[in-house]
Amino acid sequence: MRTPLIAGNWKMNGSNALVDEFGRAFADVALPDSLDVVVLPPFPYLDAARRALADVSVQLGAQTLNPAHAGAHTGEVSSRMLKEVGVDYVLVGHSERRELYRETDDDVYDRLLAALNVGIQPILCVGETLEARDAGHTFDVVLQQVGHALTSLEPEQRTRVTIAYEPVWAIGTGRTATPEQAQDVMAAIREYLAGIDSGLAQSMRLLYGGSMSAANAAELLAQPDIDGGLVGGASLKVDDFLAICHSAR
Repeated sequence: MRTPLIAGNWKMNGSNALVDEFGRAFADVALPDSLDVVVLPPFPYLDAARRALADVSVQLGAQTLNPAHAGAHTGEVSSRMLKEVGVDYVLVGHSERRELYRETDDDVYDRLLAALNVGIQPILCVGETLEARDAGHTFDVVLQQVGHALTSLEPEQRTRVTIAYEPVWAIGTGRTATPEQAQDVMAAIREYLAGIDSGLAQSMRLLYGGSMSAANAAELLAQPDIDGGLVGGASLKVDDFLAICHSAR
């Protein structure tokens, strides 16, 4: 039985006030026992979020990392630094990192490995653009991204990876893949994983990451191969994010 995971990616948004609001809100509610919740604020708010969420069942995540341990990388943050401030999860290969900052599949793999090497659980993001979907290349693109990231890992390392499918055409646009479209891709990912290791296919959590909201979360999370969500805009609204968490039962 896979434990659902709801992860809130604040992107380049947030404030100390929002961190405090989340801390108070989660202190006042009872989340489902069989649910993992992660909040991923920008780097400047990681320590404040760690303190605000210290007494509630919410884990801390970061939005990216540099694969180098240290050195002349102005503006970058390493896996060791994230580990030291209490980060449990980190996004790797988010579509915005791939598109805006030109991260390649090789870059994504290096970041994945850096996270695993310090005991941080990576959330590997994969997904296709609208052009790829319209050309009928969704499965080719997504499975190539999955394969490039996973095939060179050791079997034990793979067990610590979560995959988030984020159709690029549904991020920040208000468009959402239908539950059936999302399920088709999730099922293909799980089938691909079965070709690597049947046990891995059964145990790995697959998240949907394309404009999940309080209104559509329950229907998406009801799909057999969707184990949670990577939530963007709705993760900045406490009530909406809590509603999504309560949909993951």
